[in-house]
Amino acid sequence: MQDNILAIKNLKKIYHDKSGETLAIDDLSIDIKDKEIVAFVGPSGCGKSTLLGILAGLEEKSDGQVIFNGRKKLGYMLQTDSLMPWRTILENALIGLEISKTKTKENIDKVNKMLDKYGLHDFKDKYPRNLSGGMRQRVALIRTLATNPNILLLDEPYSALDYQTRLALSNDLYKIIKEEGKTVLIITHDIAEAISMADRIVVLSKRPCKIKKIYDVNLTNKGLPIDNRKAPEFSIYYDKIWRDLDVHL
Repeated sequence: MQDNILAIKNLKKIYHDKSGETLAIDDLSIDIKDKEIVAFVGPSGCGKSTLLGILAGLEEKSDGQVIFNGRKKLGYMLQTDSLMPWRTILENALIGLEISKTKTKENIDKVNKMLDKYGLHDFKDKYPRNLSGGMRQRVALIRTLATNPNILLLDEPYSALDYQTRLALSNDLYKIIKEEGKTVLIITHDIAEAISMADRIVVLSKRPCKIKKIYDVNLTNKGLPIDNRKAPEFSIYYDKIWRDLDVHL
């Protein structure tokens, strides 16, 4: 049995403004296992990004507990790659180390090895404008991994990309995440993306955000995300989650 790396207990978030208060997250509890990928899906505006913001320490919770088991070191990857156009790819990948003041020779060597390993060797001295959208996101992930986080928070990491690039990048990111042995919490609007990548899927309700259902994703011959879409159980999960979301157009 895997150890839990993170426990969220009775989490609540209330926003206050001139018109009163808004309950964004209400009594949300879940345990996250070490090295698992957990996808959160839910209606737009339900509080998914707020949840990641609280875990990352960017927002204050109103009540409840967020308990990290052991080392708390998070990497937060946003929807856009946010690469600085005046810096080379290598320089962009080193930004996290500079901010955390851990830009040692050993860590620089590690980043260089990741760029080599994940197909960016020939682009280290290039600039972001020379890279495709998928390659830019790969750089953003390596930048996030450079500080050696044990938990990755991914907020719609493919949303700015076209469909074919999203499929290819999901394979790339999955391989990198598994090879680096990271625990991942990913927010996505794409049910198919969640099923193909995640070990568990958490379906969230409309605001206030609560856990509606949790699915353990068990696919025949589970492998890379693109291959997982061909599993016989894929459409069954898709139909169930779609009904759970209760989306009205």
